[in-house]
Amino acid sequence: MKTLIVIGALIMTTAAEAATLDQRIDEASRKLESKVIECRRDIHQHPELGNREFRTSKLVADRLRALGIEVRTPIAHTGVIGLLRGGKPGRVVALRADMDALPVTEQVDVPFKSTARTTYNGQEVGVMHACGHDAHVAILL
Repeated sequence: MKTLIVIGALIMTTAAEAATLDQRIDEASRKLESKVIECRRDIHQHPELGNREFRTSKLVADRLRALGIEVRTPIAHTGVIGLLRGGKPGRVVALRADMDALPVTEQVDVPFKSTARTTYNGQEVGVMHACGHDAHVAILL
């Protein structure tokens, strides 16, 4: 019987801690939401094709530096690495996001619509983030 009481107490404590953690995550997410949306819309409005992401890589590097994260550039032409060093030995975790846009003309009429145009394979094309890379970068930042 004592074992059941201890197990029950542990389950209730763990459930209460999980609820508190969920609430803290929700609160922190709400505080960041407008910044993430603003960043995503900025990147969406200024798309760049692969190996041409000069503005985007500068934006990423600047934001990482503002967070106190060590930055290495250029990696493979326009790539950015941010190193967040921990004080403990062990495994390393890598988070990554693609930054490139596609040679596609945006058809949707939103305030942050891409009007960018460039030359691609000898033709003038529209450029837009059509597969979520703008959101991936904003979320990771």
